[in-house]
Amino acid sequence: MLKILVTGGAGYIGSQTALHLLDEGYEVVILDNMMNGHEDVIPNEALFENQDLCDIDGLEQVFDKHDISAVIHFAAGPSIVSEKAEALPSYYENNLKGTLNLFEVMRKKNVKNIVFSSTAAVYGIPDSTPITEEMDKNPINVYGYVKYMTEKILADYNRSGLINYVALRYFNACGADSDGRTGELHNPETHLIPLVLQTALKKRDKIYIFGDDYDTEDGTCIRDYVHTEDLARAHVYALKKLFEGKLTAEAINLGSGEGYSVRSIINEAKKITKVDFAVEVTERREGDPDVLIASSAKAKELLDWQPEHDLESIIKTAWNWHKSLE
Repeated sequence: MLKILVTGGAGYIGSQTALHLLDEGYEVVILDNMMNGHEDVIPNEALFENQDLCDIDGLEQVFDKHDISAVIHFAAGPSIVSEKAEALPSYYENNLKGTLNLFEVMRKKNVKNIVFSSTAAVYGIPDSTPITEEMDKNPINVYGYVKYMTEKILADYNRSGLINYVALRYFNACGADSDGRTGELHNPETHLIPLVLQTALKKRDKIYIFGDDYDTEDGTCIRDYVHTEDLARAHVYALKKLFEGKLTAEAINLGSGEGYSVRSIINEAKKITKVDFAVEVTERREGDPDVLIASSAKAKELLDWQPEHDLESIIKTAWNWHKSLE
């Protein structure tokens, strides 16, 4: 049986992907230093190694112990990172150094295949939408820059015959496991849907809309949201394509191809939660585009993937998850 190493598997999308791998019959080894992970979301059927990627000797021992067949790499730090000078050294240490250690151990152990959790942040603020993989990469923050740098390193390793990879650039991950096994647990929380649901749970006084004068139907920004179960399926599909030799070096967007406005999310949340919580419109945030939507044509073509969850399903599963934490 193939044994898959899931780095960062105690996190939001990593734990969901681990569940999907187990459902598909793979053995799963979760590696996480628990900096941002949560013990409660580690699947019971998975093996767990509390290990830091920056410890290359310990990492090599994990590969030796478990006879790893392939890697899905989520352990690349928080999506929100301070730009302050004192924060950058530890961020690069945890991300670039740890990732380079992972690639080196894969090389030494002749583990060829990796699915890399990348991000739409590699595009920065694009000139047009829908966003395609060929568009310019202009990250506007350290998180997006490091992800894109990692993609470039993967491409170099591939050209040298060391690694085959699929980098999955996804947009706004959301929702929760349909069976309530894992969901979103960020501290601090910055994502719209959990903030809205926290407001419905009376943990916040109100939810803010940052501008309602955008060039959209209801005046609020439109963004692309994808359920974590759909993202998990895409990672497993990509892994299978690597094992079959059908993909060797690809970067692929994972988006809904549609997008939802801020107000539509709030309205759907009110409908599902049956709570009429307070909403306040405030000033725009600098740099927020009117619409950011991904083209998912390449994912459909190469992975035979498209999202199965709609907005109602996204919010229902997230609402059930957040209520279970009470």
